[in-house]
Amino acid sequence: MLAVQGLKKVYPSPGQPLCVLNNVEFELRSGDRVAILGPSGSGKSTLLNIIGGLDQPTEGRVVVDGQVVSEMPERELSRYRNRTVGFVFQDHHLLPQCTVLENVLVPCLASGSPQQDDVNWALALLDRVGLKDRVWHRPGELSGGERQRVAIARALIRRPALILADEPTGNLDRSTGEQVAQLLVELHQEQNNILIVVTHSEHLAGVIGKQCRLENGQLRWENV
Repeated sequence: MLAVQGLKKVYPSPGQPLCVLNNVEFELRSGDRVAILGPSGSGKSTLLNIIGGLDQPTEGRVVVDGQVVSEMPERELSRYRNRTVGFVFQDHHLLPQCTVLENVLVPCLASGSPQQDDVNWALALLDRVGLKDRVWHRPGELSGGERQRVAIARALIRRPALILADEPTGNLDRSTGEQVAQLLVELHQEQNNILIVVTHSEHLAGVIGKQCRLENGQLRWENV
């Protein structure tokens, strides 16, 4: 279970400090998914980064399966980011010199060389996202939609309990973006994880289903 409790994030700035998150609270369980809407600069990515252990809150805490993320020692936090969380970003962040298969296996390198089970799972994921014939290609040989599918497979390679997607279709045309969003939902349903997607796209939010809006530091649920 994911519990966000009294989350506040304040950035120092000339004059008045900038508060982008103000007492944000919600809970999600395995199988839940939500799209968080809001304009640029509203704090959506900041919220995602705090949940994913990439940033620290000013106040409040994020609790995942009974563990407080902000209180984890660095080694435990690294393990959390590698095993519990799968990240999908607007920019796929694929390694250009590596093959599609090697890119998917990158998270496995944290615990040494990938094992055969890891390779088998990576191949199964690439088959599932429609790229079984692109395993030995490099990112430069793929379309934008294909590169994002590789990024989704990479996010799922450790079978994470939590998928965090930050504008995952932001660089794609509407048709390709809708296909990628639908794929995210299908894989989420198959693996029964928690899926959180932040976006400014009302259309993408509609594909995800449950929605909330982040404005003026406050989170407002819209279609619960």
